[in-house]
Amino acid sequence: MIKAVFFDLYYTLVRYEPPQEELESIVLKDFGINVEPEALRRPFFVANEFIYEELARFPLGKRSPDEKMALYARYHEIILKEAGIEATRELLLTLLGKMQQFKPKLVLFDDVAPVLTDLRNRGLVLGLISNVDSDITPMLHELGLNSWLQVVVTSQEVGYNKPQPEIFQAALKQARVRASEALYVGDQYRIDIVGAKNAGIKGVLLDRGNYYPESADYPRIPSLACLGQHLS
Repeated sequence: MIKAVFFDLYYTLVRYEPPQEELESIVLKDFGINVEPEALRRPFFVANEFIYEELARFPLGKRSPDEKMALYARYHEIILKEAGIEATRELLLTLLGKMQQFKPKLVLFDDVAPVLTDLRNRGLVLGLISNVDSDITPMLHELGLNSWLQVVVTSQEVGYNKPQPEIFQAALKQARVRASEALYVGDQYRIDIVGAKNAGIKGVLLDRGNYYPESADYPRIPSLACLGQHLS
């Protein structure tokens, strides 16, 4: 019986507004490259997979300024390549500079509030497990997530990153539940689902963009509204 549900943060509970693909599309137009934001969604997904795995391997806070610059250059290079755009040095440098100037807001996905409210009303322990190397407490308060979450575990606090099992185990300890009594929901297969599985937790892949193939290895849902069927 499931007693606790843990969630990833970025692109599971929260997103950027305006979306990153819209901002990238604006910058590309300055170079005479007309690409609609919709055409950049999958390239961003591919690039996000890359950067999440890189940050799990070596957190951003431990990288030098040059290493950070190289990482983000590679990130945008992947986006451009996946979109069929030549990644010239001039274009990459402009993208890096312009994208850093934008200050998009973090907002909740539309399905978050009703689903978290329903889960809380069912008496479930709700938690967050996130690879971040800064204090996210102010952000959680601003978004209102603190009113739902009873457990918040970050890589900064515990010294381990997803997919390492220790970060999941820290959440289990705080929630006072066994691995078999917990569910973890995230949007990245290797970081979230494999990581949860290695800690003995059932993982549910949130695939909002229908980017992952069907698989018998994990349950896959298009929206948090579909989570209820996996609580038993």
